[in-house]
Amino acid sequence: MSVAYCLCMTEGVLLFSAEGSPFCFVSRKGKVRLHWFCQALVLIAAATGLGFMVASKNVSELPHLLTWHSVLGVCTLAATVLQAACGVGLLFPKLLRLSSPPLRLKLYHATCGLVVYLLATVTVVSAMFSDWFQATVKGLAWWAFLLLPLFPALVVMNQITNAYLPRKKITS
Repeated sequence: MSVAYCLCMTEGVLLFSAEGSPFCFVSRKGKVRLHWFCQALVLIAAATGLGFMVASKNVSELPHLLTWHSVLGVCTLAATVLQAACGVGLLFPKLLRLSSPPLRLKLYHATCGLVVYLLATVTVVSAMFSDWFQATVKGLAWWAFLLLPLFPALVVMNQITNAYLPRKKITS
């Protein structure tokens, strides 16, 4: 699930950055398709990870949803599914007979996507406070792993806010 959110989702968002993506030569329509593909991979990997976790908890007869990480993870998964549904609405507005203008839908999709991305980042960071992770990773490596998800989150936040926040015209 970490690979899904930290790699696939990050690249799926950064596809639209002119300088931040190896796919900068692809047309806008191609970038939308790659974005859709990366986000579909996120959903598939997240569902697979959830299945393995539920199975592992059931086999070991441990209770579910006891940690902040697990509760945040469920919220992140739910928000990801809702965001994917919004993305489908953006892909097929005529088929779904949506009344909002496409530019407004894009703004909503980007804003909600940023919220999902930040929620995923908080979920990944909260995993680093688990007993298993703290027993496995110690010292400077723990701090490196803690800070590692924050840098892409800052880049994604910067990209989305620069692309969608209204710009003030500077007049002299």
